[in-house]
Amino acid sequence: MTIEELIELVKLHGKSIYGFCFNLTGNKEDTDDLYQETFLKAVEHRHKLDASRNPKAFLIAIAVRLHQNHRRKLAWRRRIAPTGKLDETSIQFLAAASEATPEDALLSLELRAMIRDAARQLNAKLKLPLYMHYTADMSVEEIAAALRIPQGTVKSRLHKARKTIRQVLEVDFP
Repeated sequence: MTIEELIELVKLHGKSIYGFCFNLTGNKEDTDDLYQETFLKAVEHRHKLDASRNPKAFLIAIAVRLHQNHRRKLAWRRRIAPTGKLDETSIQFLAAASEATPEDALLSLELRAMIRDAARQLNAKLKLPLYMHYTADMSVEEIAAALRIPQGTVKSRLHKARKTIRQVLEVDFP
């Protein structure tokens, strides 16, 4: 794959890759870093990238691996030299559709925030397939290939993640 073809991939899939990176990291600074590292790694491995074999899944797989490596390094550093936690800034969500009433828009924002909080509490094994499926619109087969796990495992992890989120929401909304 040439650099020009890679530029076209950035134009075509850049927004969805960025959104996926944001869901993994949770803040803009880390998202920007992961997004940039993903495409730098894609440039390095452009000879492996085939436009006919779902390049979006390839890019998401790169982002997942980079994120996992970063988390692993961070955990190692924390074991060596523990640091204090900083409060995470709250994320403001976009308003619902313009025809919705203000009350409906507010309820929608609150529900989205609750779902995102519940999803962030999941462990990485459940969170990654969930984000890949819903934010990157990847199929079970593509997720299995990207994570190098069987399709049945992807399906069971998606089921467990949905079930866990449903249980959290049922506690808040009986």
